[in-house]
Amino acid sequence: MSIALVIGNIIGVGIFLTPASLAPYGLNAVTGWVITVAGCTLLAFSFAVLARSFPQDDGPYGYMHRALGDGAAFMAMWCYWVSTWVTNATIAIGVVGYLTVFIPSIKAYALLPPLVALSLLWFFVLINLRGARTAGWVQILTTVLKLVPLVAVVMIGLWYLLVHPAAYVEHIPRNPQSFSDVTAASTIALYAMLGIECATIPACRVRDPERTIPLATVIGSLVTGIIFFLVSIVPMLLIPQQELAASNAPFADLFSRVMGSHSGELVALFVIISGLGALNGWTLLLGEVTQNVARRGHFPRVLARENSFGAPTSALVVTGLIASAMLLVNYTDSIAAGFAFFSNVVTAANLPMYFICCVALLVLHRRRGLPPAGRSRRVWIIAFLSALYCVWASIGIGLKPLLWTLALCGLGLVVYGSSVWLSRRALRGLPEPAHPGPKVAQR
Repeated sequence: MSIALVIGNIIGVGIFLTPASLAPYGLNAVTGWVITVAGCTLLAFSFAVLARSFPQDDGPYGYMHRALGDGAAFMAMWCYWVSTWVTNATIAIGVVGYLTVFIPSIKAYALLPPLVALSLLWFFVLINLRGARTAGWVQILTTVLKLVPLVAVVMIGLWYLLVHPAAYVEHIPRNPQSFSDVTAASTIALYAMLGIECATIPACRVRDPERTIPLATVIGSLVTGIIFFLVSIVPMLLIPQQELAASNAPFADLFSRVMGSHSGELVALFVIISGLGALNGWTLLLGEVTQNVARRGHFPRVLARENSFGAPTSALVVTGLIASAMLLVNYTDSIAAGFAFFSNVVTAANLPMYFICCVALLVLHRRRGLPPAGRSRRVWIIAFLSALYCVWASIGIGLKPLLWTLALCGLGLVVYGSSVWLSRRALRGLPEPAHPGPKVAQR
């Protein structure tokens, strides 16, 4: 279930459009993917070391709090929390877009698409209210199904390599190697890889966490990274660059070339399944993050309460309402045109948590706050390179998304300051403890 959570949350709707997004960069995209897979693997190992060293911590919040204090931990988790409910709204909208392939009547009424998207979003809130184990079984099923089209793309690529090897040299992009193109392509690829940390967040619900979480994090990230790298290269080499860049469904176009025009509908079905699985997994994560922050006293305590299934009821309902509001805002004509920009904002909002966790690992290593197995020089090198990769990714995102992230941090600072002020005010209102009186000598 933990491996399925990592793979299922990484593989959403975005990867099915990534080949088209990377097409303008030509073979620079290959270099960008190599850097992204290597960087995400380093991040996965960093999270694995932290999870193995502190299995009882509440995921990244606990790791960052342990090393850098509550302020830095909250700011990083605040940005991550906001990016998660934006992601949920985006996934629900994307799934509805593919549903219209099978049910064209959805587009007949202006209010129907957002209502269908809301129904999907709340369906998975209800599933997660049944507890992490129920959501875990749904995640396993959808993860297995969503891997089918991706593995099929790899098999098509291998078959073409054996039967029509000349096809791989007919459409090679002619773009010159460029640092700026590699950086931009790496950022796009990172957006597709977000979610490598997912196994660490519900740590309190994982059996044998010191072993399960590191294995799930590393295995899930490696498997997904390799599959993504392969499925991005095959369309790039088999479809002309201009045609691929203009494609709205690059995998459907690839299947149509090999299996006929109707195979595109089959791809759309698997994209829907992939999106639903990601929506289920991110709903679980959103509830857990909200509950963790509430337990720390920075959100209302009611958000930390659980039902009889052990699910954070209030957290799931409140974040469902927030994601619903974001979804409805996206469907208004005035804002819909700029909503695609949030893909970069979501990536930028995830990077503070990634970077600060790497810094936390470096700080704990220096303080000798890690168990003996985590004190090797290799761990220090992995954490340092992971932090360096986060800086690299920040360069590729661009100034505007980073400014949005800084604004998001500013809002988080207001929330954090308010929660600290309210806590201190509550403490000042408590009655003074009774004077213990003089000590009585004892024999």
